[in-house]
Amino acid sequence: MRKVLILLVLLQSFVGVSQNSGEISGKIIDSKTREELPFVNVLVYGTEIGAVSNEKGEFVLNNVPLGYNKIQASFVGYKTLISDEYLVTKDNSPYITLELIEDATQLKEVQIQAPLFKESVDSPLSLQSLGIAEIEKNPGGNRDVLKVIQSFPGVASNPGFRNDIIIRGGATSENKFYLDGIEVPVINHFQTQGATGGPVGIMNADLIRKVDFYSSAFPANRGNSLSSVIEFTQKRGNPTSLNTRATIGTSDAGITLDGPLGKNTTFMFSARQSYLQFLFKLIKLPFLPTYSDFQVNVKSQLSKNSELSIVALGAIDDFEINKEVNDGETDLETIKRNKVILNSVPVNSQWNYTVGASYKYFAPNSTHLVVLSRNEWKNKAVKYFLNEEIPANLLLDYSSKEIENKLRYENSFKSANKIDFNLGFNLETARYTNSNYQKNANSDGVIIYDFNSAIDFVKYGVFGQVSKRYLDEKLGVSYGFRMDGIDYNSEMKNPFNQFSPRLSLSYNLSEKWTISSSVGRYYQLPSYTVLGYKNNVGEFENKNGLKYIQSDHFVSGLSYKPDTSSKITFEGFYKGYKNYPFSIRNQISLANLGADFGIIGNEAVSSTSEGRAYGFELLAQKKSYSGLYGIASYTFVRSEFKGAQGEYIPSTWDNKHLLTITAGKKLNRNWEIGTKFRLVGGKPYTPYDLQASSLKDNYDVQNGGILDYSRLNTKRLDTYTQLDIRVDKTWFLKKAAINLYLDVQNIYASSSKQQPFLLPLEDENGRVTDPNDSSRYLLEEIESTTGRALPRIGVIVDF
Repeated sequence: MRKVLILLVLLQSFVGVSQNSGEISGKIIDSKTREELPFVNVLVYGTEIGAVSNEKGEFVLNNVPLGYNKIQASFVGYKTLISDEYLVTKDNSPYITLELIEDATQLKEVQIQAPLFKESVDSPLSLQSLGIAEIEKNPGGNRDVLKVIQSFPGVASNPGFRNDIIIRGGATSENKFYLDGIEVPVINHFQTQGATGGPVGIMNADLIRKVDFYSSAFPANRGNSLSSVIEFTQKRGNPTSLNTRATIGTSDAGITLDGPLGKNTTFMFSARQSYLQFLFKLIKLPFLPTYSDFQVNVKSQLSKNSELSIVALGAIDDFEINKEVNDGETDLETIKRNKVILNSVPVNSQWNYTVGASYKYFAPNSTHLVVLSRNEWKNKAVKYFLNEEIPANLLLDYSSKEIENKLRYENSFKSANKIDFNLGFNLETARYTNSNYQKNANSDGVIIYDFNSAIDFVKYGVFGQVSKRYLDEKLGVSYGFRMDGIDYNSEMKNPFNQFSPRLSLSYNLSEKWTISSSVGRYYQLPSYTVLGYKNNVGEFENKNGLKYIQSDHFVSGLSYKPDTSSKITFEGFYKGYKNYPFSIRNQISLANLGADFGIIGNEAVSSTSEGRAYGFELLAQKKSYSGLYGIASYTFVRSEFKGAQGEYIPSTWDNKHLLTITAGKKLNRNWEIGTKFRLVGGKPYTPYDLQASSLKDNYDVQNGGILDYSRLNTKRLDTYTQLDIRVDKTWFLKKAAINLYLDVQNIYASSSKQQPFLLPLEDENGRVTDPNDSSRYLLEEIESTTGRALPRIGVIVDF
């Protein structure tokens, strides 16, 4: 801590005496006609600093406070707009294009106040938004967008370092992610195949402008999701000058560049490289992860009425085990825990990329959007018994690849009677390959999977959304539908079998009170690991009878907005599941899997599992205004799936109680402090089958306890709490801005007890045999806990 204070003093000594304000410039256009709008009133939101656009729609704001700012634009006949946040430094002057939407109800006077919260007729509830400042300064978030989302209602997470996103009791595989409208299937480093969780997000916050999070009432143009749709909108590069941002944290270092590529084209590029393997080796952890990622966006204004956006995102991951971790270690319990991890965790490598382009054309009465993209993901894992790499010891040799090529077209227009339409279709081709050798053990004994699989798919869909406001804009009605299909089998090939309707209603009881409801049926394709599974005689065993997973949502809520920067909401929800893949061998729903590393769905299943999730959410939120911001949310949720006997059993995601309180305050002299408290109810878990686990044949394959699925989720972990604190100090120098932060996750080192490990007793000859049964080991339980104080120090330099 002394070194941090010394660094603060040194940085302060370098601050030059100069102006403490900056500049924002830009232009105002009509969102429909793309024409420049003159004489528009423009203000720095929350201040009296303003200007008026000239005859070309251009404006310049001087004396803008340094730091993140929003711009408010208002004009007769148009809806008042409040922009996203833009960083202003002494040397960086953002250039902003603001698109105003015509408002036929506002013809005589300008609406001075505008809400800070996103409003949508299509999704009037279950929608939250994050700005870049909220992402960057979130306590305990480490500038990772998926960790920041954990502050929202209905979002559960597992204690520890994973980025699992569990929405309203749904599995981690039920979420879909979009970057500038392009689907990104792999969102985390070391992602679990068949799900979406992992330890670190691959999305660099330096390129993100905002995030929209839907937990229900999904827009019809976003398919193949059961629990959430998360939309990332990227920044546009500065069109007037080259900017650089360098970041150094405790886990990785990165650089981001943005600027002009021509008169009407901008770019942004970022690259990050981790050095976790050195830190983990230094603090003697049994695994050594290494990752790197890159992100690119290019935006070009081809003409007044057309624009092109190009996106690229990729990552390279390597995960090794630290075989020397116990060298010199004297603590017996630590040695035993390390042995469990060393013996069970495979050596893993992954790489992935997504590239795409979206072309938007603004016709006189409609907007056309064409999106093309390609993504590829390769996953490889190898494991040998006791890590002795000889052929006889091979337990796992897995290699798979997923490749997708996608086309989506949308046409958005407004009819003469003010009905909004969005119509379109999507077409995809996909290829999945899998080379798999795996020894696996459960209560029935050891089984060997040994197959090579290659399969191609064609996927297709059509969608439409119709929205309109009635009764003097008080009543909002939106109806949408999707139909999707895949040429996998006759059931799934017919898109009418996956007809997905949805209806949303909202009514403004007053200027501050709104009541809303939505109902919808959503479908999701089972994972490629399920579709491409082959049995040992070379048959695609799951083809016969496999179906899309179905989820029916029913949501109602009440919203109260006492002012433009605050809101309080209450929502009740129910989700009913059908056709979930059910493991034939283990007799459990795959909805219970996804909370750990590995592969999900690489087995024979039947589309017979049913489940439900229900509960309610409370949210109180204050957007940043006068330096104060906060969000408090409580969720009660139950998640249950039917077991082998047809009875409802709590699922792995049945946390019951979720409470998150996040608050922050901007202080004088560019200091900022924030804190986040999180309570996560203990999730259920399945006890071990001790008889099956102790058998040598089983344990030598599993190298850990075998779960007794006849007692699925009959145990429950304790409730977990965590407190995170973050302190930021920013210096605005003449040619650079320096942000130094201290982010302490789990500051009081709250410990969460997990299911204990099972490890054979050992002597000088190795694993000890049960003296009463030579076919068994003598096992002992090794305590497993997660949770330690994790201080992170980072530096962000903009120049």
